[in-house]
Amino acid sequence: MEGKFRVSSSPHIIAPRSTSQIMRDVFIALLPSAIIGVFMFGTQAFYVLLAATFSAIFTEYAIVKMFKRSGKVSDVSAAVTGLLLGMNLPSTVPLWIPILGSMFAIIIVKQAFGGLGHNFMNPALAGRAFLVACWPARLLGSAFVEARELGSIAVSSTTIDATSYATPLVSLKAGTIILPDSLLSLFIGNVGGCIGDVSSVALLIGGLYLIFKKVITWRIPTIYILTVFVGTFFLDGFSILTSTAHVLAGGLLLGAFFMATDYTTSPITKKGQLIFAFGCGLLTVIIRLYGGYPEGVSYAILLMNIVAPLVERYTRPKIFGEVALNA
Repeated sequence: MEGKFRVSSSPHIIAPRSTSQIMRDVFIALLPSAIIGVFMFGTQAFYVLLAATFSAIFTEYAIVKMFKRSGKVSDVSAAVTGLLLGMNLPSTVPLWIPILGSMFAIIIVKQAFGGLGHNFMNPALAGRAFLVACWPARLLGSAFVEARELGSIAVSSTTIDATSYATPLVSLKAGTIILPDSLLSLFIGNVGGCIGDVSSVALLIGGLYLIFKKVITWRIPTIYILTVFVGTFFLDGFSILTSTAHVLAGGLLLGAFFMATDYTTSPITKKGQLIFAFGCGLLTVIIRLYGGYPEGVSYAILLMNIVAPLVERYTRPKIFGEVALNA
């Protein structure tokens, strides 16, 4: 603790790592999945990621300069927001889609509330929700590339596979039977989907890297993933293969490791993190199985972002010497 304790006004303890170092680690952890996404979907995916990332950086720079804000583009947070948004999009979208999404995420969700550390929901997810609300046809259903050469993701009595359904979650919602070979395709990334969520192994490598670097803790991603696994097992046919497919398919791993763990929009307390993660998992299961969309990660995390302050309020430890008002 020597050299870290300040005898002055708060804060008294200096964190060993800066915001830019933390954001740099998050950016590095996202790269394996982004690279595989570009490899699977081609140069158009690269352009989408590039457009989303640089438009987020440029927008933040313009806002900081225009309004003389104290934030710095060099903290890498804008780059992380842009890259996350791009990874949540299909590779077929026109480039103005990621540009508008990044601008909305930075201007409306982040800077309008005071910049980094003051946003009440995850900017990248809010940007994606904005795009889905405005242009659903470009981001859902037929927007995904039909994975004719990516291998079958499931086989059922009606022979539904990747050539007829673009994403694994659509096949799951249609009631297909998951085979063991399908899980291997989901794990490696041999399926259709958004740019950044096709390879489970790449997302796991990035997530474990963040845990190893102590950027995030195990609590939120572990409880989130376990809740989805157990929930889909009991509510979707009592099949371990189907539950595993729900974990590996879609944006669950991307959301659990990289977006639900956002410092600003998730509880600080340990008990609060467990409740927050359970809520994310429960909402994801409900939306996937009973909602109109095959995916539920984005909206589940955004809804829990809104109630995170309430969860934190009722799970914060008691202050030493605190006396109840009615005592």
